[in-house]
Amino acid sequence: MDTKIQKRKLGNLEVSAIGLGCMGMSFGYGIVADTKEMIKLIHRAVESGITFFDTAEVYGPFINEELVGEALAPYRHKVVIATKFGFATGAGTSGLNSKPEHIREVAEASLKRLKTDVIDLLYQHRVDPDVPIEDVAGAVKDLIKEGKVKHFGLSEAGVQIIRRAHAVQPVTALQSEYSLWWREPEVEIIPTLEELGIGFVPFSPLGKGFLTGKMDTNTTFDSKDFRSTVPRLSPENLKANMAFVDLIAVVAKRKNVTPAQIAIAWILAQKPWFVPIPGTTKLHRLNENNGAISVELTKEELQELNIGSSKIAVQGERYSGGSAKLINR
Repeated sequence: MDTKIQKRKLGNLEVSAIGLGCMGMSFGYGIVADTKEMIKLIHRAVESGITFFDTAEVYGPFINEELVGEALAPYRHKVVIATKFGFATGAGTSGLNSKPEHIREVAEASLKRLKTDVIDLLYQHRVDPDVPIEDVAGAVKDLIKEGKVKHFGLSEAGVQIIRRAHAVQPVTALQSEYSLWWREPEVEIIPTLEELGIGFVPFSPLGKGFLTGKMDTNTTFDSKDFRSTVPRLSPENLKANMAFVDLIAVVAKRKNVTPAQIAIAWILAQKPWFVPIPGTTKLHRLNENNGAISVELTKEELQELNIGSSKIAVQGERYSGGSAKLINR
């Protein structure tokens, strides 16, 4: 089903209403997908109207940016590429590093891998407690002045960090996890973004694949798949968390669409400045996700999903101990 993908605004940056998270093509799920197939998929995404592509230095590391750069080179003038800095990726280290000189090094390297002369949206991937956020924002501000970066973003940052960063260099977008089974940003984060005019980019809008309804209590993950370490997806927690899938499935069946389309349509219906970035390596899933654009949820259906999901207690943490800092999905 071909669907016309409308545009939305993140701050003053115009993008397609749904973006494409590219991480899983190279990283996180235990496999590195075939490069030629992924280039085809990215080209199909552009042809379908997606203009917003998400990658990061740490995905791979490096190979995801190279893939995205190669795939989007023919379309560079009509797409928005977002990438991220914030990890000490050299020499096998995996800690955080948002020192200004490191931000500059990463930006220069990302520009080369992305085959471009400007990064449309540069996020701090994770807040670095050792570097004042004012210094981070200042470093990106310098890159913007030099024409190497257009917009500044944050990922998984709290309210105070967002405010302090925004005072130095306006923040265009915050990327954080948000879906029907992780609504915590609604408490403080989303009202702050609305007040400051910052766009919101929900990652894991499908709950790492869980909300598609394709998992059950017998689902197991390869040891190289980061989901094998996610407490929320452990066999005992999966069983309790199935209540979310059941809730979505009822609405999906009634509307004759898929659970994934309901999960994405729910996010799109929250605010006009929310731009989810579901990831996939499969063409039919890309088409399915894009189809969420044409799913219109009534006020009653939204209420049903809002109230129903708020009554379910999620079992298990989003991430296991240390990986919360290292993984973005």
